[in-house]
Formats: sequence, C-alpha cells, structure tokens
Amino acid sequence: QVRLVESGGGLVQAGGSLRLSCAASGSIFRFNDMGWYRQAPGKQRELVAAMSSGDSTNYANSVKGRFTISRDNAKNTVYLQMNSLKSEDTAVYYCKLRTIFGNDFWGQGTQVTVSS
Repeated sequence: QVRLVESGGGLVQAGGSLRLSCAASGSIFRFNDMGWYRQAPGKQRELVAAMSSGDSTNYANSVKGRFTISRDNAKNTVYLQMNSLKSEDTAVYYCKLRTIFGNDFWGQGTQVTVSS
C-alpha cells in the first residue's frame, strides 16, 4: 500500500520561506512521477509543481522562480522549497505520487499560511 506523509507546513510572514517534504513508502519511488498541489478555501485543487521519474519539472506560472521541486530517491522523499512567499500562497499543500501504472496516491495535506 502506497503511503505519503507531508511535513513542513506552518505560518510564515510574506517574503519568507518554507520547505515541504513528502516521504513515500510502499512503491518503487524512483519510478514514480511526483507532484505538489494546493487547495485554498473555496478554490479547486491546482498543480503547483511536478517532477517526473526522469527529473523533468513543471511549475505553475504563479510560482515560477520562487518554488523549486526536488527529490531524493535514496530517501523516498520529494521536497518543495518555497521562497518569497505571498499571501496568495496560503493553502493546504498536497503531495501526489503517480505509479508507472497510472494510479494516483495522495498525502493528507499540510497547511501553509502566509501572513501579510
């Protein structure tokens, strides 16, 4: 059974930084595509950043140049470094793993709150 556990969320002032972590188990991590999504109150969940098993990356326009996704296959962990945070980045952030069979698994989410 695939399990994802996010950590690193919290309260930060605008302009500050946070690093989110997502530890995966139950799957051969290095073969999986990974992604970070977020959902703000009253809004749909949206893609923030994604990284393929081949390490290609994709970012939402709103976070380009501020956020960086990375992965450590030895630790089965994907990270999201968030810099220059803005109040509009406030949301619950979710980690997603997609297996080579196309099955998606989600973490429980971690709250990020940016105060202005």
